[in-house]
Amino acid sequence: MVSKAAEYISRTSIGAYFHSARESRKLVLIIVAIALLLDNMLLTTVVPIIPEFLYQIRHRYDTTLSPLMTTTPMTTVDSVWLELNSSSFMDMDNTTTTMITTTLSAEQKKHKELVEENLEVGVMFASKAFVQLIANPFVGRLTNSIGYSIPMFCGFVIMFVSTVIFAFGRSYSVLFAARALQGIGSSCSSVSGMGMLADRYTDDKERGNAMGIALGGLALGVLIGPPFGGFMYQFVGKTAPFLVLAFLALVDGCLQMLILQPEVIKNDDPAPSLKALISDPYIQVCAGAITFANMGIAMLEPSLPLHMMDKMGSERWELGAAFLPASISYLVGTNLFGPLGHKMGRWKAALVGLAVIGFALVLVPLATKPTQLIIPMAFLGFAIGMVDSSMMPELGNLVDIRHSSVYGGVYAIGDVAFCLGFAVGPALSGTLVKEFGFQKMLVGVALICFAYCPFLVMLKDPPHRTEQERSEQEHFVYGEKTKVKYTNYEEEIGCGKPFNDSPPVR
Repeated sequence: MVSKAAEYISRTSIGAYFHSARESRKLVLIIVAIALLLDNMLLTTVVPIIPEFLYQIRHRYDTTLSPLMTTTPMTTVDSVWLELNSSSFMDMDNTTTTMITTTLSAEQKKHKELVEENLEVGVMFASKAFVQLIANPFVGRLTNSIGYSIPMFCGFVIMFVSTVIFAFGRSYSVLFAARALQGIGSSCSSVSGMGMLADRYTDDKERGNAMGIALGGLALGVLIGPPFGGFMYQFVGKTAPFLVLAFLALVDGCLQMLILQPEVIKNDDPAPSLKALISDPYIQVCAGAITFANMGIAMLEPSLPLHMMDKMGSERWELGAAFLPASISYLVGTNLFGPLGHKMGRWKAALVGLAVIGFALVLVPLATKPTQLIIPMAFLGFAIGMVDSSMMPELGNLVDIRHSSVYGGVYAIGDVAFCLGFAVGPALSGTLVKEFGFQKMLVGVALICFAYCPFLVMLKDPPHRTEQERSEQEHFVYGEKTKVKYTNYEEEIGCGKPFNDSPPVR
């Protein structure tokens, strides 16, 4: 049905224009950036909404927040006994009728409930990443078989459904299901999008620039999401922000239909096995850097709003605005270190980024009011942008020099690494805050980031894999390996003639 609709549209003049525009790499880059923007906008819009919304629905029948009082009398004195012994036991009467009163103030009660809610909110936030973690290998294999456009369009459909469920969900279980469903859509969008860019931009420098722009779209979604969600939730209501996102997702789906025109495109080039990619130590180092760089901010998503409600008495809009400095600086970092990382060395940019992340995480819990969060959150976002914009193109480069130029598998691993940080972080944050406290949790993550920095030196000059080593891990097509890059193929045949000068096979 989708193919018939696309065929009908292509027959019109507008469709013919979009058909010719399909070959434009810049338009493909714009489509991928928009898809990542909307996906991460939905991801972060819920951050200021869900903790407060769950707290409110649990107390929707409360009329007042009166202190919780428990009163226990020490003794019961019989009135007759008091009358008979009023003179001799007057002093005793004054003491025996004393009451022990245990008072739990409204603030203490709210603190206790918010600490317990940390776990539930953390599990809900982590569910998306866990589902995405499981779906990524399957989506990576699917893109190797049928191309990138159909899985990316499926990502739009799933995201649209998830957004509508978020808009009208009124219970923890329904919101949990919507968050988990989003994980499948995110897997389709991110793996297909990054693979599509790596396939279109074969030059390493151009690829770094393109992925920096795409991650800028991701950053813009992270930037807009929390303040957008917090503002709309406070002044319009819970449903409104998700309906706006659903409409924007619908527009994105129409663009994909017109420009990408989803269809099956089989790749004859041999794809490296997932086992070979996972066992590559250099890919492991890249993936680890992405995981640990994002784990800190992932832990802050459920815990920082609750910490601000508890310790700072913050308003709803402030819960979302707290992430604004990190989002702005992430946007700057990804666009700056896309090209700069290639020039200075991506391993060096990622190493410095991880170290800055560690220092920023130590500073976050020292803030006593929302304005004091601006500087550490800004450094945190900028440093994460350094790591992401350096390691994502480095994954494509490692596949080119050590395996074969088919990118679905390696970007499935990259997205798994990203999701692992956002799965483990929120899932553990509730338990860690309850057991050790907010500050000790973040200091622990900072120490992990510092400890991982030396491993990035391995990426300074990764060795190229020989043809014999590659052939041992790949399945050949009709006994011969097909080069993806045109220039490489010319070098391989070793003659000055262009490729199409060879005589036709009869």
